[in-house]
Amino acid sequence: MKFSEKWLRSWVNPALDSDQLAHALTMAGLEVEENEPAAPMFDRVIVAEVLSVTRHENADRLNVCTVNIGAGEPLQIVCGAPNVAAGVKVPCALVGAILPGDFKIKQAKVRGVDSFGMLCSADELGMPADVDGLLLLPADAPVGGDFRSYFELDDRLLTLKLTPNRADCQSIQGIARDVAAITGVEITRPAIMPVAASIADQTKIQLTSDTACPRYLGRIIKGVNAKAVTPAWMRRRLERSGVRAISAVVDITNYVLLELGQPMHAFDLAKIDQHIEVRFARPEESITLLNEKTIQMSEDMLVIADQTKALALAGIMGGAESAVGDDTQDILLESAFFNPAVIHGKSRRLGFGSDSSYRFERGVDFAGARDAIERATALVLEICGGQPGPVNEAAVASALPQRPSVALRISRVAKVLGVDLPVDLIIELLSRLGLQCRQEGDVIHVTPPTYRFDIEIEEDLIEEVARLYGYDTIPVRPPKASLAMLPQSEALRPIASVKYALAARDYQEVINYAFVDSEWEADFSGSTQPVKLLNPIASQMSVMRSSLLGGLISTLKHNLNRRHERVRLFEVGRVFIKQDDTLAQPEYIAGLLAGSRFSEQWAEKAARVDFYDAKADVESLLTALPVRFEVAIHPALHPGRSAKIVVNGHGVGWLGELHPKWVQKYDLQHAPVVFELDASVVTQQFVQAAQPISKFQSVRRDIAVVVDEKIEVQALLDSLASEKISIISEIALFDVYRGKGVDAGEKSLAFKIMLQDKQKTLTDEEVEAAVSRLVRVLDEKHGAKLRV
Repeated sequence: MKFSEKWLRSWVNPALDSDQLAHALTMAGLEVEENEPAAPMFDRVIVAEVLSVTRHENADRLNVCTVNIGAGEPLQIVCGAPNVAAGVKVPCALVGAILPGDFKIKQAKVRGVDSFGMLCSADELGMPADVDGLLLLPADAPVGGDFRSYFELDDRLLTLKLTPNRADCQSIQGIARDVAAITGVEITRPAIMPVAASIADQTKIQLTSDTACPRYLGRIIKGVNAKAVTPAWMRRRLERSGVRAISAVVDITNYVLLELGQPMHAFDLAKIDQHIEVRFARPEESITLLNEKTIQMSEDMLVIADQTKALALAGIMGGAESAVGDDTQDILLESAFFNPAVIHGKSRRLGFGSDSSYRFERGVDFAGARDAIERATALVLEICGGQPGPVNEAAVASALPQRPSVALRISRVAKVLGVDLPVDLIIELLSRLGLQCRQEGDVIHVTPPTYRFDIEIEEDLIEEVARLYGYDTIPVRPPKASLAMLPQSEALRPIASVKYALAARDYQEVINYAFVDSEWEADFSGSTQPVKLLNPIASQMSVMRSSLLGGLISTLKHNLNRRHERVRLFEVGRVFIKQDDTLAQPEYIAGLLAGSRFSEQWAEKAARVDFYDAKADVESLLTALPVRFEVAIHPALHPGRSAKIVVNGHGVGWLGELHPKWVQKYDLQHAPVVFELDASVVTQQFVQAAQPISKFQSVRRDIAVVVDEKIEVQALLDSLASEKISIISEIALFDVYRGKGVDAGEKSLAFKIMLQDKQKTLTDEEVEAAVSRLVRVLDEKHGAKLRV
């Protein structure tokens, strides 16, 4: 919200200079983002009248002007402006004046003719210019008067960075209310009196949806002069608020918008077919708006219409067909309240906004619509003339927003703010804002006014008390808090330690968006019904992820495009999975390996990472758990080079190479190896338990058996472990052989068997019996034969 300080001070004028006023607003929650002068400094510029204009005898584009400066003899000034003419009043810089840019005015000869000053354009004075040539002043401008004072250029322009909840401060009236509440100065509101009707003409108003538009006011004014000139004071206030002056009627509606915060619109009455109807758009209905854009309206868009067509897009912008023009003689003024929920989001959908939509989306004072139409009527009659009809109002009181009272506990104020405020002071501060207060014991029941949409709960009221009392006056006290050691289970490790473990294995952590492309869900999760976002921030981020793999592949692609070929990434984050009518949000850990196994070095031969590199990393994360890997099919992984990760009989994740079709689709040179695990399993850890160290030496036996190629090693290990022989402490595979001495379709597996008894030294007979028992199990269950 940008506004003129002088305009604000015409409403409320505290004994503060500009900087102090800006500071007070900022400390009250209305942050002043900019505080700048209305125009740069210059001096010795006065209002002058051009008495005569003659052509310069030595230059075709120059004129010699006789200028009345209001004192002494007229001055002779050479001027090349195209719009200079006898009788106009313009700003004139006298000899000795210093203009913006350190431009000094001196007596000079211009093509042989003496010139004693300079007639100025707006641009030369550092002001916005809307014409090519001199800045023409109104006929009643005082000749000889100081131009800076006449044009109120010692004004300052303040820009507030308002939070979305403070819609009530989107006007001079709203800001003045807050300034008055902050400083305790009385507010001087312009008198707004009902304008008596001089004609009986009025337009019927029909509300087809009272929840969307519960209040609509209209007033006919006939015989207006649409070509009337907007007064200079109004143009200045509009332009200093960032609004371009257009025409008198339009400027008046914009002025009321800025002054009272009520968006308004004026229709050309001759272009309205019978009565006004406020309704939703019909199928395939279109309208050409004032910005010259023709839009196809959807059925959830509210329109102002007559009997045959849409006249305006309600709360957003008027239509070009019914706009007021220079030939307009009769107008219909509109002032209404539209439900913010109906207007919200439409501007973004259409790709443009307006001052009206900005305010209606956040909430407009529904009780201020009548004051606004009366104020606008009075200004139209003053500037454009005309005959007003009566105000015609259609309203459904029950559909207007309710303002229920909010209970404020005095004890709660003290607890939140950390300072005990007297009850009378709390009530006084809230009353300054127009809030009605009623005390019952320790509770103050506060009823917000119609223009405060943001006061709904107790905390809103505490915030109002704090900002009016002054954040800088609330004493700073050191926090007091008791500290207690929280229990930490030995069976769980923090997720940070898992991250450290992966970083120690040369991984780098990445963080990706939880919003992903729907194609990723289909490719990497096989999900055909992902969790869709109602309002995605981009088309390629339209669903919630159910896997972390898509983000890792995207990050890999980003690195490969920048010639980083050895990539090891991991991510810890939540995924979103539909489960019937609920949405599960488990935390996953995923990793990706691509490129060479080791960084380039002379001591190691170049070799690409493979399944077993990732398998080793996964096993390092699950060292405390009985983990196993089972052959399984996953939509993102290469069949035959992928496995399900199983702990205690439950699948907890996946491991494998990326499927070749996704390698091709995502333009990867080689298939990366990926894994994904449930974080709740990874954070489990083995609880240390002391075990006696055996005084007796362990014994190692190696056996090599030949089995069918199709038999999985894990099946053999499971069979060996199922025997539960007490003296066996470890069984591990250490070699797989295919080749000479082994028939085709078979493989040789060599197992290491460690045996130890904690009570005595093992005998050869005990060792051989145990080993023979294991060999027999392998033979009986899997047909394994000792390799000779």
